[in-house]
Amino acid sequence: MIKTILNGCNGKMGRVISGEASKMPDIEITAGVDKNTAENPFGYPVFERIDQFSGKADVIIDFSRPESVSALVPYAVKNNTALLVATTGLNEEHTGLLEQAAETIPVFNSANMSLGVNLVKEVCGRVASVLSDSFDIEVTEFHHNQKVDAPSGTALMIAKAIEKEITEGRDFVYGRTPQSGKRKNTEIGIHAIRGGTMPGEHSILFAGPDEIIEIRHLALSRRIFALGALRAARFIVEQRPGFYNMDSILTND
Repeated sequence: MIKTILNGCNGKMGRVISGEASKMPDIEITAGVDKNTAENPFGYPVFERIDQFSGKADVIIDFSRPESVSALVPYAVKNNTALLVATTGLNEEHTGLLEQAAETIPVFNSANMSLGVNLVKEVCGRVASVLSDSFDIEVTEFHHNQKVDAPSGTALMIAKAIEKEITEGRDFVYGRTPQSGKRKNTEIGIHAIRGGTMPGEHSILFAGPDEIIEIRHLALSRRIFALGALRAARFIVEQRPGFYNMDSILTND
C-alpha cells in the first residue's frame, strides 16, 4: 500500500485525485493539506500545514500553488518522503529547491501529468528536428477562465522540447501583439486563450511551403491528470534519489 499525502486536497484537482485514489487498492491518501481544512468525503484528515501531520507517508503529491514548494521540500527531505510536484508556474527558485532535494530523495516534476501530452511533446520534438529549417512553428493553448498562469506550463514544456531539437535555436514570442513587422523564421509563437471550463487544449502548428501539420491534444476532463499523477506516484516511490519526470516513465515503459 502506497501511503500518500495530498497537498491541495480540497482544490479541483485534489478532489479528482481523491476520487480516483479511493478506487485503487494499492494507494491510500493518509492525509491532506489545504488552506481550506473543511472535511472531505474521503475520510482522511486535512491539515492547514504539512508539518502538522505526524504520521508516515511514502509520497507527497502536490497540486496546489508554486509557493507550496518551499514548505514541501524540507518536510520531504526530513522525513525521507518521495515528492511529486505537478503544480505549474514554478520559477527558477522553486526548481532549484526541487533539484537540491533530489540529491537526497526521489523527486518527480512535470508541467503536465497526462501521458498523452508527454507523447505529443516527443512527437513535436521529432517533427521539429526534421522540418524546422523551412517550417514556422506556433503553439496555442486554451484553458478554463480560472487558470492563473499564462502561457501554460505545458505549452512552455512543448516549446522547449521543440527548441531543443533545433540546432540554430529559436526565440519564444508570446502573443505577438502589438507588433509591426513580418514574422521572423527564428520564432516559436506561443499563444494563450482563456475562457469557460475547458480543462486544456494544446495545438502545435508546423506551417511550411504549401503544407501544414497540426498536432493537437484535447483534455476532456481533469481525470487524465489524476490518473497520470497516481501512476507517477507508483513509479517514484520505487526510485532512488534523483530528479524524474514523465520522460522517465515513458522510457521505463
